[in-house]
Amino acid sequence: MVSRLIASFQEHYEQLLRFLTRRTGDVDRAADVAQETYFKLAAIEVEDQPIENRQAYIYRVAGNLAIDMMRREGRETKWIAGGEPDETVTDPSPSPERIAISRDRLRCFDEALNTLPPKARLALLMFRVDGLSHAEIAERLNVSKSMVAKYLAQALRHCRDRLWELDQK
Repeated sequence: MVSRLIASFQEHYEQLLRFLTRRTGDVDRAADVAQETYFKLAAIEVEDQPIENRQAYIYRVAGNLAIDMMRREGRETKWIAGGEPDETVTDPSPSPERIAISRDRLRCFDEALNTLPPKARLALLMFRVDGLSHAEIAERLNVSKSMVAKYLAQALRHCRDRLWELDQK
């Protein structure tokens, strides 16, 4: 016995093939996807999942399979065209030069923090590292929220100026 889903597939096969040809750009690819679609639909237990619009469901399955096939072919093409995989894969880790520059900037930033007045340094660390709000910082430092804003502005300006000096060297 043929399920209604397969019967609908067979009834709309020519239209589906035209749809897939537009999607894939090739009649042979479209036929391959249509065949995959048929197998996928045949494996579905229709009684378990009542499908209201069988034609739309078939097109969705076919469209998704076409997308999967195009992605797969794209990956295969990159591998074939690129030669050996290790030739095309770049190392995501930073270069030794980038590491040295970052360490230098971090050292300079640490020096800038150490030269800040204690409350401005604490306010900046509580805000940026601990993620506290202005109100929470004000409560902990026993100052007003506007004073916290002034501390933060002072600390950020000071650190920015120190890093700018480093960049000018």
